This record gives sequence, structure tokens and C-alpha cells, in this order.
Amino acid sequence: MNPIIVASKSIGAGLSTIALLGVGIGVGTIFASLMSSQARNPFQQKTLFTYAMLGFAVTEAVALFALLITFLILFSK
Repeated sequence: MNPIIVASKSIGAGLSTIALLGVGIGVGTIFASLMSSQARNPFQQKTLFTYAMLGFAVTEAVALFALLITFLILFSK
């Protein structure tokens, strides 16, 4: 395979993983807010946890899409 294409794929795959940085920050923010909210209102703990898990799932979906794009870039012909 052409070395320029291999280098371009490697650069593109590396750049597509930048979204994972945002996902890490988002997950940290979600659980930091959960802890703060539970400290303020412990009686709503179950409801808050449900919302936190929903936010976590949506945030992790972005990570899975970023990894999918990375693998498509790396392993396509």
C-alpha cells in the first residue's frame, strides 16, 4: 500500500479519537454533578441516579461512534 495513504489513515484515526477526550470530561462532569446533587438532596437519590445513568449512556454512545469511525478509517481499503 502507498505510504502516503498509510500515513493519512494513521493521522485520520488519531484525530478521530479526539472525541474520546470530550467523552471523558463529560462522564466526569456527570458523576461529579450526581455526587453534588445527592449531597444536597439525599431523598431524590434514586431519581438522580436514573438520570445520571441516562446521561452516561448517551455520552458513552458518542465514544462508541468515535471508535467506530476510527476502526473504519484504519481497516478500510
